[in-house]
Amino acid sequence: MKRVLIIFGLILTLGLFLTSCYKDVILPETAVDPDGPPQPVSYSLELAPLFNSSCALSGCHVVGGHKPYMNTDISYQQIVNGGFVNTDIPKQSILYIEINGEMKEHIPSAKDRQKVYDWIRNGAPNN
Repeated sequence: MKRVLIIFGLILTLGLFLTSCYKDVILPETAVDPDGPPQPVSYSLELAPLFNSSCALSGCHVVGGHKPYMNTDISYQQIVNGGFVNTDIPKQSILYIEINGEMKEHIPSAKDRQKVYDWIRNGAPNN
């Protein structure tokens, strides 16, 4: 009887040990070639909602806060007319520098930052 209890105890312990192991699999983001051909990006469908959710909803870039104001209805005018975009030298755009520097934590996705860069390289259209 002792032998049966020992074997049962070992099986139970082994079962608990094997089911309690858990391994997170974190896949890295796919590499983005920032200097590849710029992809078409819609400001109104892709960037305005991104800026609104990442920058305006945090309370920083709302009317009366830090410029540019990133509320969906006024963000395009604030960014383009406020001097935050340099279509001649996109990497010198204040917007590009900030989202890849101090503000990177608010737009952590390399794909989203690439969309912003591609939009600037495409001439920052209001589309």
